[in-house]
Amino acid sequence: MLDPEGSVEHQPASSFPKVLLIPLAMLLAIAALLLLAFSATRQKEPDFYTFKVVNIRGKLVSLEKYRGSVSLVVNVASECGYTDSHYKALQQLQRDLGPYHFNVLAFPCNQFGQQEPDTNKEIESFARKTYGASFPMFSKITVSGAGAIPAFKYLIDSTGEEPTWNFWKYLVDPNGKVVKVWDSTVSVEEIRPHVTELVRKIILKKKDEL
Repeated sequence: MLDPEGSVEHQPASSFPKVLLIPLAMLLAIAALLLLAFSATRQKEPDFYTFKVVNIRGKLVSLEKYRGSVSLVVNVASECGYTDSHYKALQQLQRDLGPYHFNVLAFPCNQFGQQEPDTNKEIESFARKTYGASFPMFSKITVSGAGAIPAFKYLIDSTGEEPTWNFWKYLVDPNGKVVKVWDSTVSVEEIRPHVTELVRKIILKKKDEL
């Protein structure tokens, strides 16, 4: 078509159909959210302190409260040949190094030789009255095999070491990573230097930050 001046009238170039812009924007937004979620998942890998467990009085608690300190995780039993020597040494370790930078975390277990047959209340009473145990204690659990609680599955997967008897000991650092593991035959006194060294590093780091 000619305009009044006799020149050709130019039609506006066709633009991207507006009807497609909204779905495209929504897709881009969803993709961005998924990318952020994936990044967050990748950044926060599970560690021992990310789990929740039930304490010996039946309350669900987060192990997050122990982050920043060293933990010695032990599957305890009241009627084992290792009971007396371990409970005494574990309590002494707790007394010497805890509770601000270190804790024994005791998990009663009846899997091995049925040597923890009592109720949680009876187990706690035995440990507190007989040994003056002041460290945190948790509800009786399964620590190996298909029925193991997630926190212990993490310990096993991290080390490749699965408890085969009472009083296995997993040393967990302030970041929730497993540093070492010892079986029942290794005494608490033998592992004390490893625990003490980790606690010393926490104290030195805090002093440097002051």
